[in-house]
Amino acid sequence: MFKHFTVAVFVVHQNKVLLLKHKKLKMWLPPGGHIEDNEIPDEAAVREVKEETGLDVILVGEKGLDIDYPQQLILPKGIQLENIKNEHQHVDLVYFAKVKGNANFVLNEESEQMGWYSIEDLPPDVNTEIRLWCIKAIKELGDIQK
Repeated sequence: MFKHFTVAVFVVHQNKVLLLKHKKLKMWLPPGGHIEDNEIPDEAAVREVKEETGLDVILVGEKGLDIDYPQQLILPKGIQLENIKNEHQHVDLVYFAKVKGNANFVLNEESEQMGWYSIEDLPPDVNTEIRLWCIKAIKELGDIQK
């Protein structure tokens, strides 16, 4: 079984979360993707958001220790194992982030739709897992501004 490490980033701005509707998968997802070789998860999370939305973000979360060395990474809000297809799984590191600077996203070629959604306005076809992460992210970061 092939296992790939991936990141999913729930970006919150003004009590709304950013979701994109993936063209190929036909489902609502947060920005995210595979962690590349020689890339740490924090870098992958920030890079994936930038590539998919054009936004600069700051990951929000705790670090294991309050020390300078060794470098402490942001602890993911969750780690989950997803079956993608036969013989392929994703070990998904889930992060929360806030926007750094401008909150105007840019639709890329992988997405057919993108938007900021409050808890009440989440698209009706968002699956349960994504809906629960959105609610958790908004409740945790909703009042944090730039």
